[in-house]
Amino acid sequence: MILMTHLTKGANTPVPEGLVRVAVCRRSVPGTPVVDASALLLDATGKVRGDADLVFYNQSAHPSGAVRHTGAGEGAGLRAEWLEVDLPRVEPAVQRVLIAGSCDGGVFGQVPGLDVRVLAADGTVAAHYDVTDARNETAFVLGELYRRDGTWKFRAVGQGYDSGLAGLATDFGIAVRDEPAAPAVPDTHAAPAAPAAPVAPADPDPLPLGAGFVPHVQSGRGNGVVTVATPLPPGPVIVEARIEGDEYFCVETLNRRNKKDLTVFNTELPDFHGRALVQPPRDRPLRLNVDYAGAWTITVLPLSAARRLDTRGLTGRGADVIAYTGPVADVRVRFDGGADRDEWLLMNCHEAAHLDDLDRHEMLVNETGRLDQTVPVPDGPLLLVVENGEGHWELTAKPLPVHHPAPDPYAVPSPGPARHSAPDRRPEVSPSALSKESGSRPAGVYEGRGEQTITLVNPRPGRPMLFRYDFPGAEADYTLEVKTVDEYGDETDWLTGAQHGTRGTVVAFRAGEAEQTVRVRHTGEWALSLLPEEEAPLLTGAVEGEGSAVLRYQGPPMLLTVRRTSGGEHENVAAVALNHPYGKSALIADTDFRRRPALGPVWVDPGGACFVVVRAVEGVKWELEPQPLDAAPVLDGRTRGGWYGVVRHEGPERELVIVGTALTHVFELDENLFPHRQLTASSGPHRISRSLLQVRSLGEWVLELRD
Repeated sequence: MILMTHLTKGANTPVPEGLVRVAVCRRSVPGTPVVDASALLLDATGKVRGDADLVFYNQSAHPSGAVRHTGAGEGAGLRAEWLEVDLPRVEPAVQRVLIAGSCDGGVFGQVPGLDVRVLAADGTVAAHYDVTDARNETAFVLGELYRRDGTWKFRAVGQGYDSGLAGLATDFGIAVRDEPAAPAVPDTHAAPAAPAAPVAPADPDPLPLGAGFVPHVQSGRGNGVVTVATPLPPGPVIVEARIEGDEYFCVETLNRRNKKDLTVFNTELPDFHGRALVQPPRDRPLRLNVDYAGAWTITVLPLSAARRLDTRGLTGRGADVIAYTGPVADVRVRFDGGADRDEWLLMNCHEAAHLDDLDRHEMLVNETGRLDQTVPVPDGPLLLVVENGEGHWELTAKPLPVHHPAPDPYAVPSPGPARHSAPDRRPEVSPSALSKESGSRPAGVYEGRGEQTITLVNPRPGRPMLFRYDFPGAEADYTLEVKTVDEYGDETDWLTGAQHGTRGTVVAFRAGEAEQTVRVRHTGEWALSLLPEEEAPLLTGAVEGEGSAVLRYQGPPMLLTVRRTSGGEHENVAAVALNHPYGKSALIADTDFRRRPALGPVWVDPGGACFVVVRAVEGVKWELEPQPLDAAPVLDGRTRGGWYGVVRHEGPERELVIVGTALTHVFELDENLFPHRQLTASSGPHRISRSLLQVRSLGEWVLELRD
């Protein structure tokens, strides 16, 4: 087994022989730039041998079959673009495989949590490089796989370019064409737009929905008019909008008389980012009227820029245009109902044969509030257009079974899927499914209905696993429970719908147990899966998320601010520090249904593996932000506070009296920030020496020091 190696810029480490997968990751934060991954195959001179040596989303397979772009995945607060490199199949003339990223909609300094990871075939993360010095670059060489003495190694490079993928590719010998057939999305801060794709598409299965063109980008502030003077090919285009702020935002087409015609966007969502399908006029330029008080960017894109839907699913927020190129399928649609849980979701289906008439479409979803339903779609290619949906949605395609034997879904895919087959049926290795590696089946999937007792088997005994749960259609209350069962049949609460929601992630096998029996109490269907701990994103700075989640932390003991960022009246967020192999946990903080941030300690046991487990129901948004130990206020004669907090006593031994208007407990923390001694008002006063103290209270409190 290859152990994970965290690299600094310029460092290198061996990687396993065979098939490796490379993830270019970022935190999934609404409104931040999109990152596209690519690979360049270089010879001994450090140059490509031709345009085919660039692999990216529009040219997804190298002719040798050794390198493939296998799509994107999103989950657990991360989004990843994936590349697959079959090292034994890399041609002898290729000495290095560069792993690069290009930035859409901004610069890399705006990309949160950028990193690159190399995974072995068994799912083990062999190398991990966090990019921490990005600034104004629009393209990055993140790392490289290179030959050395008959073996392969990975080096963290971290070299940035301000000229986008086109400039990066030019440096390594790609001849950039003036009018590529399907360019990548350019930096939306640049105007006018420059060609962003270095080569014409050579994908064996291109998106057969429309011709390519150089995207048009225009930015402004306040009301404005966008004019696309360059002739557009026949058929519809994608109009993408990004705004900063939370004012009313409206975009409408202008007719021949320069009057407002059709509404493209109409929203009050903060920091809105959405896409819409628009039919440009045939005899004049496309013109759009923008009604907004703040900063905005409008980008007109070809249909090839649409995100692709397959069996791995897609998540989004608000308006979007999505391409489906697979066979007849059922599409599962989930919608959280928006901020107030009663927003309207409208999704239409446009088949390729009728794209010349956007009024000719099939309405698939027209519902208000939270929903979880399945709708049928015909053979692709087609477009699914979310025209209204001011909330978070999730789509998953489930192709209908065919009558001939299906290929092994876990086999290494060929360099290009056949037309009308579901794109890349192999399960995606993503931040939400790292266990589903090419060539190995998921570590453990359990599905059922109703109340059952099952035994979970740890595929990696001695190590913890992530436990992902999904109870579709359930209510987030105490009628939904999963309890652990010991050898005597005694049950212990593990997760409940009221605290953890109906879907999310927790930690299983906290002490590395080989098996664990659990009892599921739910009347409907459920799905449980075990995933490797490496899927949990690394907590290295401020992070945002939603619902129950697990993060890994690999630093020293620290303080952590826990803040609820969504606005519901009865929403709560709690965070717990859990250390393997000891299996013990310690509460970090609980927001107690308040928007007020809570400060708490992250317990880290030397030699262990620390997880930060967030408890919240789906739809509840939160933010975690690491803090230094000196962020805790110093105790003076009378120190006031409320609810959860951390304070410091830095003087000589003193007497502490706890005064609280509600139930208040104070915990003295050891050097690892574990609460080793509990102090209460009823058992005081207490003698304390120099230490950190955690306060947990249901209301306001006063700590008083006495000589």
